[in-house]
Amino acid sequence: MSDVVITVRGEHETRIAPERAIAHLTVRVEGAERGAVVERMAALSEPVRDDLAARKSAGTVVDWTSQRVSVWSERPWNPDGRRLAPVHYGSVDFSATFTDFAVLSFWAGEVVERDGVQLGWIEWQLTPETRASIERDVAAGAVGVAVARANAYAGAIGLSTVTPLEIADLGLLTRNDSPAPQQERMLVAKASFAADSSGGASAVQLQPEDIIITAAVEARFGAS
Repeated sequence: MSDVVITVRGEHETRIAPERAIAHLTVRVEGAERGAVVERMAALSEPVRDDLAARKSAGTVVDWTSQRVSVWSERPWNPDGRRLAPVHYGSVDFSATFTDFAVLSFWAGEVVERDGVQLGWIEWQLTPETRASIERDVAAGAVGVAVARANAYAGAIGLSTVTPLEIADLGLLTRNDSPAPQQERMLVAKASFAADSSGGASAVQLQPEDIIITAAVEARFGAS
């Protein structure tokens, strides 16, 4: 029997607990006077900046940044359709990277109690070294699935020898109009706020989900 060409797809995925969390927060102020808004924004931002710098020195924060300082004005409309006096706004964005999620939870519960501070979202990540290692393993798993499928197809038609001819990322061997699967799904935090029974600050209960890393390949085999 002449050789038969078998083209298959192989997919594999794994789940792994995140190793890092990047918290994003914003200090936001508004008021009738632009100068007062700028001063207030600086006054509210300084303790946040000092706290993060101290935590980095202590080793509980891997890194942090302060960026995107914005000041703008808007003239709102009243119910009668008239423009009112300008309202000035100011904001500063911060991000901080934590590896200890218990420390992150306590910090988040504390920071959200501060005037003008808004905790935005939390990204769960792996270290670059872990991500690279897992991606290699997942890619190898996807190839293994493709080989197993090719052998199954060959056996179903009475052939016994399968020889690899081509292997490529999804969509490179055959037309594929759908987007390739994401290598790593970036997840945000699920957080809930529970009031302290002693009447103190709220505690943030973070629930990090596993990061899912996937790989998919297309492979072409000769079977005889």
